[in-house]
Amino acid sequence: MTGMNVNGWPDVNTPSLSLRELVAPCFRRKTLLIRTFLAALGIVLLLGILVPVPYKSQMSVLVNRERHDPPVSTEDTTQMPSTSASEMSLAEITSEAQLLQSPDLLRKVVLATGLADSRTFSVWNLLHPFDTQEDKVARQVKQLAKDLKIENETNSNLIDVSYKSPDPRVSHAVLDSLATFYIEKHVAVHRPSGSFQFFADEAQRYQNALQESEGKLRDFGKQQGVAAPDVQRSYVAQQVAISVGQLNLAQQTVAADEQRINSDESQMALTPRRSTTQEASNPPDKLLGDLHASLLAAETRRTQLAMIYEPQYPSVQEADQEIAQTKAAIAEAEKVHYVAQTTDVDATYELLREDLAKTRSDLAAQRATAAEARRSIQNMQEQIVDLDQKTLTQQDLLRDAKANEESYLLYLSKREQERAADALDKTKIGNVSIAVPPSMPVLPLYSFPMVIGVAFGVAIILSLSAAYAADYLDTSFRTSAEVSEMLGVPIVVAIPKRSA
Repeated sequence: MTGMNVNGWPDVNTPSLSLRELVAPCFRRKTLLIRTFLAALGIVLLLGILVPVPYKSQMSVLVNRERHDPPVSTEDTTQMPSTSASEMSLAEITSEAQLLQSPDLLRKVVLATGLADSRTFSVWNLLHPFDTQEDKVARQVKQLAKDLKIENETNSNLIDVSYKSPDPRVSHAVLDSLATFYIEKHVAVHRPSGSFQFFADEAQRYQNALQESEGKLRDFGKQQGVAAPDVQRSYVAQQVAISVGQLNLAQQTVAADEQRINSDESQMALTPRRSTTQEASNPPDKLLGDLHASLLAAETRRTQLAMIYEPQYPSVQEADQEIAQTKAAIAEAEKVHYVAQTTDVDATYELLREDLAKTRSDLAAQRATAAEARRSIQNMQEQIVDLDQKTLTQQDLLRDAKANEESYLLYLSKREQERAADALDKTKIGNVSIAVPPSMPVLPLYSFPMVIGVAFGVAIILSLSAAYAADYLDTSFRTSAEVSEMLGVPIVVAIPKRSA
């Protein structure tokens, strides 16, 4: 403590500072102190009443490695679950934090939440009344980048994001839009762009190709009039084999019939057509009877002529001559014997003739059969060639349809895989996820009692600062120590100033 002299003033030779001296400026400047205190308290309370109370919305982004996206290919991909997630580096976490503050992402948030369309009073709007919508959007993007608070705790994979606004709905809408657009941007950055659209386009292209191939197959069956040319070709080839066998059989039969005909003709040439079945030897009785009748008639006529004429008469002589000739003929006839023979068709010859006729008929039939078989085989061979071409054409169409179907099913499967991956990526992709989604703030950031406390604190600090500052800037002597120090002479008596 500072020593006191006999007059009640502090001893100037004592260098230590007492509590009274320390608080003395407050008493000397109590008017300024009180006025400053009341003014600061009123101003802070007025600002606390006039300025809207902000509402703070928060969310947390977790950075991890729970998923691994394989390279895009047309092969079936099976993602193996990771047994352990490696630690995230600080650079990766910082990159995600910077991604949250990217201008294009904040621009989307501003447009989605309508921050640029706010009609609240602003000094900037008064100073720049002719700003375009783009200028307002750019200014709000810059302001949003400042208002967003992005922090990362040490040794943590969490990124804390907060935003304050007088309207709790705006605070929630800003962070909700930021989370949605951030996930979409993270998808665009970390996943191959356009993979789903590529597989969708390829699936549609092969679906159209498959429909076209199936249409060609239907038109092929209608135009060609054949449903299964390969089956019909096999059936026709089987019929050709049967017809060839029939042709060979017919040719063998023709050769056998020709040989049989030659054999029958040679045997018929050696075999008589008819043979004697009965033979009888008889005299010519009828001839002798006729000759005796002629002889009797000749003798009767001579007798009649002899009764009339002389033996030398020519008619009598003619009758005698006739009688003599008749007798001579009777004598010759009695010497002759007739042989009666009965003949019939030879049985061997008849068998050979019938066999020859039958063989010739069979030969004609077999030759006709062989000729028709040749024509039929030729037609069927031409049909086989035509069916071969149709089979090749149909196989090409079937192969194209099969290939298009397999490609369509493959790309359809890959499209659905990408659709599922995109659906999952909307909430969690690669190495980030919204661990704590933004919630609607219910309570303001600070209450009115807090405003009063802050106002008292600010008023006290400002009033004390003003009092000490005014006392420091005052050039008049306030204590005997200051007089002794400034004049360099000891003080015998000090009379303090007293107010009237």
